[in-house]
Amino acid sequence: MADSMNSGLTLPVAHAARPSALLHPLAYLRWRWRRWWSLRLRPVDSVTLTQRSVYIVPSRPGFMLGATLMLLLLSSINYQLNLGYLLTFLLAGSALVGMHVCHGTLRGLTLSVQPPQPQFAGSAVAIEVRLSNVDRRTRFGIGLRVRDGGHWSWADVPGQGSVVVQVAWKPERRGLHLVPVLTAETRFPLGTFRVWTVWQPASSVLVYPKPELNPPPFPPGEPRAGGAASAAHV
Repeated sequence: MADSMNSGLTLPVAHAARPSALLHPLAYLRWRWRRWWSLRLRPVDSVTLTQRSVYIVPSRPGFMLGATLMLLLLSSINYQLNLGYLLTFLLAGSALVGMHVCHGTLRGLTLSVQPPQPQFAGSAVAIEVRLSNVDRRTRFGIGLRVRDGGHWSWADVPGQGSVVVQVAWKPERRGLHLVPVLTAETRFPLGTFRVWTVWQPASSVLVYPKPELNPPPFPPGEPRAGGAASAAHV
């Protein structure tokens, strides 16, 4: 039943052309990875992020910080610098605390999408996503965008409150489309870790054909048979 209902929808995975495995091996592997990831997502219009749906990796500044900590540690061991040990473990402890805070900023957040209004082909669709926070603390630096591209929309979610974030998306073709896969991320507070999630909404948007600019006038109507007789009768 679900397959028959979704048979007329244009899936976001189908938008990306399949690259050649011989000519572009990296692009092909990336395409396979995104396809596998999109197929395992269950479309829902509202999702609460848990520990199993939030992922974390070091950012570029995080890798640089790790290399700096290794250099400080080796220098402290080589020269027996007590203050070097103190600085190294102080920075490492700050990075660990920042990792915990960064992961907790996104974990527990509820994302709900509003069904988009129909649009004409060539126009951008405004996808409204409500971010709800049940905790008392404010969640800073939450970014949201379409996974395959687009601009980031950033917002701070107040404690025990919510905020609406708009994400722009431009469909490539007319017809009925699923809302594209969205990604949310944060790098608060230190920027040394990137925490993100991937979400596939279940709503769809209808894209009408683009109206013609300055269309020609309609052709004149043809007189109907018996029109004069009926007029005389009246």
